[in-house]
Parts: sequence; C-alpha cells; structure tokens
Amino acid sequence: MVAESLIIDNRESGGLVSALGTEWRVVTDGVMGGVSEGTLSPDRAAGRDCLRLSGDVSLRNRGGFIQAVLDLQGTGAFDASGYAGVELEIHGNDEPYNLHLRTADVWLPWQSYRVSFQAPAHWQRVRLPFSAFRGYRISKPLDTSRLRRIGVAAIGRTFRADLCIGSVYLYLPKALGLARPG
Repeated sequence: MVAESLIIDNRESGGLVSALGTEWRVVTDGVMGGVSEGTLSPDRAAGRDCLRLSGDVSLRNRGGFIQAVLDLQGTGAFDASGYAGVELEIHGNDEPYNLHLRTADVWLPWQSYRVSFQAPAHWQRVRLPFSAFRGYRISKPLDTSRLRRIGVAAIGRTFRADLCIGSVYLYLPKALGLARPG
C-alpha cells in the first residue's frame, strides 16, 4: 500500500529537527557578502506550533535573501519521483515567498529550482506541484528522484519577512484518488 503523503515535517519534534530526522537551519545572503538578517525558531502562530522564519531582507551588498533550509537526508539523494509536489501549511504576513529545491545536479550556491507562493496572514495550505518549479541559473530539468534540500525563502526585494511553517508534505498525484494529508 502506498502512503497518501510523505511527512517532511509536522512540527511534532518541537525543535528544529524535522520528521525525517534532519535539522532545519537558517541561511542568509551573508554567505555571499549580503547584509540580510534572519532567524529560525520554534514558535506558535494562531494557536499552532510552527517554525518561524523572520528577519530583514536587504538588497545591499548584492544580497537579498533569508532562507529556512532542510536537507532531506544526511547524505545522498532523496527519491521523490512518486510524488506530485510539495504541500506547505503556512501563516505569513501577506507577502510572497519562494520554495527552492536543490538536487544532486545543483552544484553552485545560487542554483535551485524555484516557485513563488503568497503567504496570507492566516493558516493556509499551499500545494506547489513539481511541474511549476523553474530552474534558476541551471539548465538541467528538475529530477525529483535526486532531491537533496528544500528551502523556504524570503528573497529578491527589501522587506520584513515573517513566515510560520506548520507542516511540509510531499503529496501524490490526484490520479491516485487520494486526499491530501489531515
């Protein structure tokens, strides 16, 4: 029997450890000389446990991002080829954010596969199909059998980021007739 979804994180750990056993961390544009500042911490929003990514995104010094990243495995690639995409439960500040995927084909720090989503100021599920992701500074197509990392990013413009991540799932294609996770 195939599971209807794969839990990447559902915040049951209460800390930075995901349901996969890998740890969330924050990455900022400081890795390339930027001055954006961000934090990532367990928190609560509107009565729900979450991971809160917050900070100030700045375009100074050729910067422009803060990001919550999660390696999907300690080493090697993670095979997500049986799934249709990523579902997030998020609570934001009515700003756009990105979800970035990195695969074994991505070598340079600025490369990724990206899609944008809006984060309303209430809890909402957002489904991001793999078919919507576009390569950024990489010409190879997205190979979901070779995933390594996901990242939730505040990027590309000066603004105050405040995004709570309640859960992250991989979901199956609708053709299988299964409902999304509870």
